[in-house]
Amino acid sequence: MNSSKEQFSHIYDEYIEKIYRFVYLRVNSEEIAQDLTSKVFLNGWEAFKKQPNIKNPGAFLYQIARNTTVDYYREKGKSKTVSVDNIAQAVDHKTNIYDKAVLDADMEGIKSAIGKLKENYQNVLIWYYLEDMPAEEISILIGKPAGTVRVMIHRGLEMLRGELSQES
Repeated sequence: MNSSKEQFSHIYDEYIEKIYRFVYLRVNSEEIAQDLTSKVFLNGWEAFKKQPNIKNPGAFLYQIARNTTVDYYREKGKSKTVSVDNIAQAVDHKTNIYDKAVLDADMEGIKSAIGKLKENYQNVLIWYYLEDMPAEEISILIGKPAGTVRVMIHRGLEMLRGELSQES
């Protein structure tokens, strides 16, 4: 195995679950998420072969994932909404049982509230809170300064709290 394949194999191992989770939250179907995730990594590999010195592979793959889901909805003529119906299933499987129980208890309200936010706020909150992605990396993905991302995180969280208090 050559070094490019080994490098990309490590990137794949590090990001496969994260990219799948992100795509799954966007399409709300395991089968479609698996297909699109495969497409993300195939496109990523093709690009990586041409330019193996990618500085931030996570941002690179998330951008491909974002574009792939947008293309999917364009091709299918579907509306561009982010479904969070099964967000609890998409949470990292390493979470302990108590944390999962707490998360499941509040999930219905959270899913509904997140679904009411604008797409850019949904993405930022998912990346920041579910993927533990730093604001600097999110800023690369959305093409905005890190300070703007921090404001979006704060505002998005405030909007989410507002939606949750309205549902109570």
